[in-house]
Amino acid sequence: MTDCDVLVAGAGAAGLAAALAAARDGRTVVLAEARETFRQGSNTVMSTSMIPAAGSRWQQAAGIEDSPGRFLADIRAKTHDRADPVVAAALTAVAPELVGWLADECGVPLDLVTDFRYPGHSALRCHSVPDRSGASLHRALLDAATGRDDLHLMVPARLVDVHLDSAGTVRAAELERPDGTREVLETPTVVLATNGFAADPELVRRHLPEIAHGVYHGGEASRGDALRLAERLGLDTGYLDAYQGHGSLAVPDAILLTWAVVMHGGFLADSAGLRFGDETVGYSEYAVPVLARPGGQAWAIYDRRVHDACLAFKDYLDVVAAGAVRWADDVDALATVLGAPVGTLTATLAAAEAAATGAAPDALGRTGWGAPLRPPYAAVRVTGALFHTQGGLRVDRHARVLRDGAPVPGLYAAGGAAVGISGHGAGGYLAGNGLLSALGLGYLAGRHATG
Repeated sequence: MTDCDVLVAGAGAAGLAAALAAARDGRTVVLAEARETFRQGSNTVMSTSMIPAAGSRWQQAAGIEDSPGRFLADIRAKTHDRADPVVAAALTAVAPELVGWLADECGVPLDLVTDFRYPGHSALRCHSVPDRSGASLHRALLDAATGRDDLHLMVPARLVDVHLDSAGTVRAAELERPDGTREVLETPTVVLATNGFAADPELVRRHLPEIAHGVYHGGEASRGDALRLAERLGLDTGYLDAYQGHGSLAVPDAILLTWAVVMHGGFLADSAGLRFGDETVGYSEYAVPVLARPGGQAWAIYDRRVHDACLAFKDYLDVVAAGAVRWADDVDALATVLGAPVGTLTATLAAAEAAATGAAPDALGRTGWGAPLRPPYAAVRVTGALFHTQGGLRVDRHARVLRDGAPVPGLYAAGGAAVGISGHGAGGYLAGNGLLSALGLGYLAGRHATG
């Protein structure tokens, strides 16, 4: 006799999607979460809630032509055709269904982000909650899971082992409470949604040495539990060098300064007042260049127009409330804020204006500018950060975990516990890849496990 039909480990976006998708047709689901602080400190909560989906009803209503095939082509282009082909095809195909299910079945108030396109996306396809806050998305998913007779939340309870029978099929999950006591639940299905390993410095140094000296800005539970389980059970892993970085974490406040600042026309300069690259290549790959500047920091520079456009982001409102935005009436005052030579900063602003107006090409290759900046100028000190890892357990198109290339019966993985769709390194990350892997693989796992 089993204790539950499905045991889901982890109550972030991946775990909640898996639990909600599995809790149907009389099935009983246990959702075990290791940390009592998960409502405030998970990677989902710290995200901007962007969920890319091509061919959604929101796009159709807006007259935007897009398709899963086009989205897949964008992923292949951004990753130089190095993304996991099976997972990338599965997630781009299921994404329109996923966002519809989130809205209709889970009550998540989604809308299409149409004010700008994130780097690498060839169409407006990011869906988000109104305040573009991961906390709001997570709260909506938790609300959908609350009060159901078929879904039981166990907190705090950390998955420490999965028991297989002699045929290699899942038969039980072993959970541990903070006091060290353990409980074994008999179940035929386990979904690993325990996140990645970005909070484990040793694993980061081993697999992601280029970002190991950056600030970690993510959930404290991302300790590599899935990788340790993979080692015990001989599970397949891949893409362990893949991660999402970010080039604009406000310091010293450790609040995300949205990359919309850049996409609306802002740029990054170092303490000498010099730009050091094409910022529009993407925020993930820009973390390492920022860390390479003197002091591992830079300044995001923009104007009142960009400021107003970014007020839709809850994170940006938090940056403003923290007093991290420094205003300057002219270039002399801006140079004082940065501690940069006036002449150098004047030349940087002039070159940016020439590129933005089309008067001259940008020496660093940037082509998208929005509009030229006008005083007063805003400046925020930023650093490069590691947000979350994008590699993990290899899975098939149903999110089933693989061992020696074959599915382990009853074992699934989603989100940071599984391989993502970002290829290798930081450069293949497209906005929303993390949440799509979490929600999409969770949804696929829950549906398949109880289908």
